[in-house]
Amino acid sequence: MLTVLAVPAFQDNYLWLIHDGRHAAVVDPGDASPIVAALEAHQLSLAAILLTHHHADHVGGVPDLLQRYTVPVFGPRHEGIPQVTQALGEGDRITVPQLGLELDVIDVPGHTRGHIAYYAATQRWVFCGDTLFAGGCGRLFEGTPEQMLASLSKLAALPDETQVFCAHEYTLSNLRFAREVDPQNDVLLTRIEAEQAKRDHNVPTVPSTIGVEKKTNPFLRSKEPAIADLLMQRGHLSSREPIAVFTALRHWKNSYR
Repeated sequence: MLTVLAVPAFQDNYLWLIHDGRHAAVVDPGDASPIVAALEAHQLSLAAILLTHHHADHVGGVPDLLQRYTVPVFGPRHEGIPQVTQALGEGDRITVPQLGLELDVIDVPGHTRGHIAYYAATQRWVFCGDTLFAGGCGRLFEGTPEQMLASLSKLAALPDETQVFCAHEYTLSNLRFAREVDPQNDVLLTRIEAEQAKRDHNVPTVPSTIGVEKKTNPFLRSKEPAIADLLMQRGHLSSREPIAVFTALRHWKNSYR
């Protein structure tokens, strides 16, 4: 049976180990040391490296891992990551045979131009890097609002029970902003209490689920009239088109403290 282990790294990253008790695949190993430590602690053999995009906190540990382990490196076709041995894009399906793990590749540009996500249909897991966060979404460093909104729409179309394995513990900050823009959302207010309780006990707030995100994440709710109304009242918006709402939300979040 496959399970997913969260490996904390840096200040707020999660590196993910998908394993069956013997073999493991690592998602976005920005640092090799905690991955090596987790593999040794759990007596796991590394079978594959999966990358979503080129940022250093997601790929920085790959060279050191490859000095220790001879494994395939899966990654986005359009990101120019030199260690990638199998370049991937929308519609590709990969298998990690040691785990019996099948993953469908989804193009999700916006945070970066070539960002991809991995969807395990059997397990209902999605590893989405810095595209969709618990309660938020990634900054648009290279892509456009149109690209990011389309990418988020693809992820939102996955089954509601799909677990969202994003790469950072940004949840409480994201939900504070969500409460600012969606203050009458009772489901959101309940979620904030639950997520705060987790952090009070140093428990990760991820994975979330697609269903929860659709009810509480403002970046998946750009068609909600109440959010558009508030943005207009605050002077952030002059059009109710979903792309205008999304763009206004992202711009506001960029400077929100």
